[in-house]
Amino acid sequence: QVQLVESGGGLVQPGGALRVSCAVSGSIFSIKSMVWYRQSPGKQRELVATITTGRIGSSTNYADSVKGRFTISRDNAKNTMYLQMNSLKPEDTAVYYCHVVAVITSPPGSFDSWGQGIQVTVSS
Repeated sequence: QVQLVESGGGLVQPGGALRVSCAVSGSIFSIKSMVWYRQSPGKQRELVATITTGRIGSSTNYADSVKGRFTISRDNAKNTMYLQMNSLKPEDTAVYYCHVVAVITSPPGSFDSWGQGIQVTVSS
């Protein structure tokens, strides 16, 4: 059985930093994409950052609102994705979700799932 587990997050003051993680465990053959989304109260879920791995390496993309402040990365050996968030602003307050698409071996097929969500609160 394949599982996603998010960790990290919490409360931080404006200008501070946090890191959230998303670990994938189980019968993973390969991970096609890993994406961070976030959702604030009363707002639609929005894409924050993506990391995809192809034949020539990984590529990343960011929402304009987080460019230069957030960094997405991945540890392939641990099947874990990270989102390092620096210079945090109150408007970054949201529940952060990871989304993973992968090829699995037991049962054989594709895996497309969301993490449980983790709260990040930026407030003084």
